[in-house]
Amino acid sequence: MAKKVLTTEQRLRMLETPKGPVDLVIDTDAYNEIDDQFAIAYALCAPERVRLLALCAAPFTNARSTGPADGMEKSYQEILHLLSLTGDKVPAYRGSTTYLPDEQTPVSSQAAEELVRLAMEHTPEAPLYVAAIGAITNVASALLMEPGIADRMVVVWLGGHALDWPDNREFNAQQDVAADRVVFGSGVPLVILPCQGVVSAFTTTGPELDYWLRGKNSLCDYLVKQTVDEVNTYAKGKVWSRVIWDVTTVAWIMNWEGKFMADKLIPTPIPQYDHHYSMDSRRPFCRYVYSIRRDPLFADLFSRLAKA
Repeated sequence: MAKKVLTTEQRLRMLETPKGPVDLVIDTDAYNEIDDQFAIAYALCAPERVRLLALCAAPFTNARSTGPADGMEKSYQEILHLLSLTGDKVPAYRGSTTYLPDEQTPVSSQAAEELVRLAMEHTPEAPLYVAAIGAITNVASALLMEPGIADRMVVVWLGGHALDWPDNREFNAQQDVAADRVVFGSGVPLVILPCQGVVSAFTTTGPELDYWLRGKNSLCDYLVKQTVDEVNTYAKGKVWSRVIWDVTTVAWIMNWEGKFMADKLIPTPIPQYDHHYSMDSRRPFCRYVYSIRRDPLFADLFSRLAKA
């Protein structure tokens, strides 16, 4: 299908926070950090706002994986484990086993193919929302496989740092810069949630998790235990707080009254291979989140999880 160019009016309308329930896919490196599980659980606990159509496993490479294929497979298995705790029947798909080799070549996977299929069932008036909370390889591959989906979905991406941060060396962004550039250059309506300088304000602590979540249900107990176990690998016996990064992508979709965060329109940045952004005022608008309202968002998150 040939790629269509959205009018400015269409783009701005698609970049408004939706007021009703929307179709959502979460593309996640779920085994990497506990914030992914919080984000998935949050979406599952908000059926009046989101219809979770699919969960896609994203590749990642760090101390918890031997490479992108291993990271993706571990994330896929973690998705299945989380669904077994909640009892929800959401389709899960394996994603890319490698990062993009260049900016022209997609990496075929179940996840990329499913993203194409689902996006083609949507329209600019009723788009598919994709919360991308890992390396954005699967989404970039889908756009390369079928450029026509760029006007049928909205990508909500957690990655990079604030525009005034000294660099853009953030985990999701630097895993696959070629994929970042494909998505940012595709014309797809894009919402950016920067990490350091913005979402880094969304922190919680052990006592807070104990008070609001521990003992409420098996899902809450799992999330608390995984968070504490993860923190104990680097901060045992120390004062600590933990950013629950990825929840903010789902929260943006539920932010129509503006109570969880503040954002603005800016020209879509250009990710560079030296881990900086370039700016060009001629680029299409994207939605850029610049402030997180921590307390109202945690209140909503904890309330929904406790009732799961």
